Amino acid sequence: MKLYYAPHACSLAPHIVLRELDLPFELIRVDNTTKRTANGEDFLAINPKGYVAALQLDNEHVLTEGPAILQYLAELRPEANLVPVSGTFERVRLQEWLNFVSTEIHGGLGWLFSSQFPDEVKALIKEKLFKRFVVLSQTLERQDYLMANGFSVADAYLFTVLRWTSLFGIDLNQWPALVRFQARVDQRPAVKAALAAESE
Repeated sequence: MKLYYAPHACSLAPHIVLRELDLPFELIRVDNTTKRTANGEDFLAINPKGYVAALQLDNEHVLTEGPAILQYLAELRPEANLVPVSGTFERVRLQEWLNFVSTEIHGGLGWLFSSQFPDEVKALIKEKLFKRFVVLSQTLERQDYLMANGFSVADAYLFTVLRWTSLFGIDLNQWPALVRFQARVDQRPAVKAALAAESE
């Protein structure tokens, strides 16, 4: 498998999961500005959407969209318990969290990267985001991870996008449960390895 990634992007989540599962993969860096890969390929020929993450399988099929990639990878090693069994209510609960992180947290923080929005609009976006942080905190005050039975692909995703808060002057200390969550996930060996690989 090949994981196409960009440093500091949401592709860190599948990168973490690949390492959590100890799956063989090739890491290929993408320049988000030029849409070229580190080895000179046209990234738009691989993923016409133009953004990471993209996972190219050994059969040449390409998967895009973080939540889909995360679940696909976790199903390759179900014994790792990074997703509940398909067809169970707990799996639906995981999908609920993946959608919440994708639309409300990733989506909200993503808008803050735009230079087209004035500060007043960004303030409104942050106000909405902060309400979503309260929802996350309520869960993470009761348990260590989004799912009660332990670390899952949803946590890898949340950890990844919450790292962006520092880029926008958002102090997570307002939500101590989120700070503890970030610190907890940051200590996982797979997370350390993924961050080190992406900093090279």
